[in-house]
This record gives sequence, C-alpha cells and structure tokens, in this order.
Amino acid sequence: MTILEVEDISKDFGGLRALANVSFALEEGSILGLIGPNGSGKTTLFNVITGFLRPTSGRVIFGGDDITGNAPYKACKAGIARTFQLNKPFSNMTVLENVMVGLLNGKEPVRSMKDARAESEAILATTGLAEKRLTRSGRLGLVDRKRVELARALGAKPKLLLLDEMMTGLNLREIEDVMKLVQGIRNSGTTVIVVEHVMKAVLGISDKVMVLSAGQKIFEGTPREVINDKQVIEAYLGEYQNA
Repeated sequence: MTILEVEDISKDFGGLRALANVSFALEEGSILGLIGPNGSGKTTLFNVITGFLRPTSGRVIFGGDDITGNAPYKACKAGIARTFQLNKPFSNMTVLENVMVGLLNGKEPVRSMKDARAESEAILATTGLAEKRLTRSGRLGLVDRKRVELARALGAKPKLLLLDEMMTGLNLREIEDVMKLVQGIRNSGTTVIVVEHVMKAVLGISDKVMVLSAGQKIFEGTPREVINDKQVIEAYLGEYQNA
C-alpha cells in the first residue's frame, strides 16, 4: 500500500529552483534512502513534505489525503515526524522531558503525564538513552543529541519518519548501531525516509534509493542498481569511489 505520494513538486527561492518536478511514491513499511550532493534539494524536499515550506507547485499526498502546504503541527498530527540535520533538542529539559513533549503533542497524544513518562521510558530504552534520561539535553555529546532527536520524533508515534543525516559525524560502530535501530523502527511498522551521506549505511538499510542532483530526481531503484548507474556515479558516487 502506498503511504506517501509526491507529485511534481517544485520549489523556487526567488530565481533559484531548489526542486524541479520531483515525483515518487513510497510504499508503507519500507525504507527509502535519499542521496545526492550538497545543495541537491534533499532537506528542501523534507521541508516541503513536513510543511515547513510550501511548494511552488505540485502536491503531497499522505495516507490518501492532500497535505500540501499544511503547517508542521498538522503534518505531525497526521502521522509524520522528522529529525533535523542540526540537532535541536530542548537544551534546558531532560532527555526524558524531551521525549514526553513528543508523546503529548503527536498523532495520538497520551492522556496523562504518568502515561507519557512510562511510554517515554520505553522509547529511551529502545534508543539507548535510558541511563541518561535525567540528564539535561544541552549537556549531551553529538551521538546522544542525535538519539534524543530520534527518540522525540518516535514519541509522536509517526506512521512516516524522516531522518536527516542521523549518521553524519559518527564512528563505524555508532553507525552500525543506528542502522540496526532504524531497521528496528521499520520492523515495528513505521515507514522511513533517510537522508544520508554515509553510503555504507544508506545502501545497507534501504529497500530503494532515490538520487537528487540540482533539484531534479535523476534515479530511483534498488541499492544494487544505484551503485551501477552511470549518471549517479558521475553526479554523486564518483567522489566516494575516488576518495
């Protein structure tokens, strides 16, 4: 079943076209890897899907409903959650309180603070943050801040989770841990789109990969197909193969 349809999305910033007629459909229960050079439009596409930006043209259909241009809180209520490339936890709140915010304001808000705390504890156990649940988020290192961002997004109980460069800056072991975590999230029933520059990670967990270059979709296919596509190699993968 298709959970998300992006139809001919374009986004202009003055004279700059950041996205040009991008279309794709996402199957429920899958992981889509979204790759491309810096400035190719990946985060802009996330912002359009989640309502942070209104597209110049085109439509976003989620769960059969047209959500084009809806405010971010409406996207969250509909069942879409995301992380950000620049981590933005509530620095003066504890890790536990950050996750409780998601549970109190997501698609299916919990009915009491007691329930919010209990469910938050469970999410923190899943994301490896249980021992730091009472630590203020502003005191955490990069890896744990990324995990808080993810845990808070999971607190919204999303049907669709958008992850923006969760693995950038992590070492090999940390990347492998996050890969397992993302696969576990998918296995629990949440559909995932991953924007990532760590090729081992995105190719290792994705069912399909979509490639953007200069705001245009230049390829969509399996991980095996993407690494052998001449246009993708020239536009993006060549820099990794030649590194």
